[in-house]
Order: sequence, then C-alpha cells, then structure tokens
Amino acid sequence: MNGNRGREGLRGGWDRLFHTLVAATAAAIVFAGFARTYYLKLWFGTPELPALRHVHGLVMTSWFALYIIQARLIAVRRVDLHRRVGVAGAVLAALVVILGVTTGIDAARRGSSPGPHPLVFLVVPLADMLIFGTLVTAGLWLRRRTDYHRRLILLATLSMLAPAFARIPLEVIRAGGPLAYFGLTDLFILICVVWDTKVNRRLHPAFGWGALLVVASHPLRLLLGGTAAWMKLATWLTG
Repeated sequence: MNGNRGREGLRGGWDRLFHTLVAATAAAIVFAGFARTYYLKLWFGTPELPALRHVHGLVMTSWFALYIIQARLIAVRRVDLHRRVGVAGAVLAALVVILGVTTGIDAARRGSSPGPHPLVFLVVPLADMLIFGTLVTAGLWLRRRTDYHRRLILLATLSMLAPAFARIPLEVIRAGGPLAYFGLTDLFILICVVWDTKVNRRLHPAFGWGALLVVASHPLRLLLGGTAAWMKLATWLTG
C-alpha cells in the first residue's frame, strides 16, 4: 500500500515538473521566434508594427505568461488560486481567438502575410485559432476532470507554436518552410505525449485525440488553402 502511494506521489511530482518545463520551453520558443520583430525590435531596428499587431502580441504574450503561472501554481499545490486565476484565463483565451482571427485577416488584406499569396496563407492563422479554441473550450468544459483539463490546455498552447518556430532565424527552418515549422511543432507535441505515456504507463485519451487533431490539421490546412472554395471564402473575409 505504501509502495503504491509512493509511486503515485513520484508520478505526481514528475507530472508537475513536466508541465512547468513545457510551459517554460514554449515561452522560450515564442521569445526566440518573435525577438527580432516584437520583443527586441528596438534593438534590431525592425519596421514599426500596426497597433493591432501590438495588441495581438500583448495578448499572446499574456497567454504564455499565464500558462507558466498556472503550471507553477499547480506545482506548488495552490489549486485554489489556480482556479481563481483560471477565470481570467478563460477571458484571455477568448481574446486570443478574437485577435488571432482579426490579425490574420488584416494581414491578408494588407498583403503582409508570409508566402507568395496572402489569401492562401490566411488558412494557417485561422486554422490555428480554430484548433486552439476547440482545445481550450474542451479543456474548460472538462476543468473538473483535471487529467483531461491540463493536457488539453497544454495541447492548445503548443498548437500555436508554429508561427514562432517559423520566425526563428535559422536557415534550416527557413529552407524547410511549412514542413519545418509544422514539423517542429508536431515533434514538441510528440515528445510531450511520449513522456506522459511513459510516466503514466498509458496513452491518455486527451493526448491521443488532441494530439491527432493538431498534427492532422497541419497537412489538411495546406491542402485546403489551395482550393477554389477556400479562395472564395478568403476573398469574402478580406473584402
């Protein structure tokens, strides 16, 4: 009996450390990707950003910062405070989606999206927000089932890392294009799923289905972006 409790306590300790490390790593990737164009733009002398981009950057930064805070609150067993802060997290998640969609459409309208055709690329940020919103909503809905909640919120957060990976100034990423930055995002998620499965000795359904949703969305959105139906929708959205 005591041995089982000891193993459960050890797994719980590893789990809390795991989520803290994932949160910190995700934030570091975001900083590395957007350092030149946002966080350290004065140092690098990059062009000024529209006000909407600044607001979008502030909200996205707040989400990753809040994710670290929430992971640490669980790590130090302040579940009561974690739940109270979670109310602000729900509001912030809604702002992430609203501003993500608005910024993506605005960039396509301005012609400042990456790639040769802004309307084709628009499928990428809109799909990001759809996946993020779906996973966060599921995570909030299942907030009383903590094993589902924490994994779904983790996946929602990691699903937004592709834009950061794409902007890390490494030639291998630039040359690889979508295969590189989507692949790195999927690799990060896969590492998390494998680690969690190894520690808990089973693949959790939230990680199984959630990770499949994120990974499958990457090639699907690229296929969708080249269709006539998407171009018609994108033209209407930006019109």
